[in-house]
Amino acid sequence: MKFLRTLHLFLGCLFAPMLIFFAVTGSWQLFNWHESKKDKTYIAPPALAALSFVHKDAHVPGTPGRQPTPLRYFMLAAAAGLVGTALIGIVMAYKFSRQPVVATVCLLAGIALPGLLLWIYR
Repeated sequence: MKFLRTLHLFLGCLFAPMLIFFAVTGSWQLFNWHESKKDKTYIAPPALAALSFVHKDAHVPGTPGRQPTPLRYFMLAAAAGLVGTALIGIVMAYKFSRQPVVATVCLLAGIALPGLLLWIYR
């Protein structure tokens, strides 16, 4: 178990900056703040547009796209790291919890809530 905690710590520290980047850039994309309106009533800040471009296309605007680059591989590793650390976190939640029912309820709610919201607002 000590190995899992150490692995969770190091993977979390390695991939946290990339995951925070994806969370922040993805959040403003939810409301299209990175795209200017055609009628010019809203002009997206250049930084938001550029960072969103990196989020969506995994390269800096003006550079060749669709080529395997070290950044793309790191982003893939970050995705795998997120899945891995989340799974390790779930295991640790059950191993260290005095009330595994609470962990189960939270896990099931985390699965059901997005599905319910998609169903309600389809």
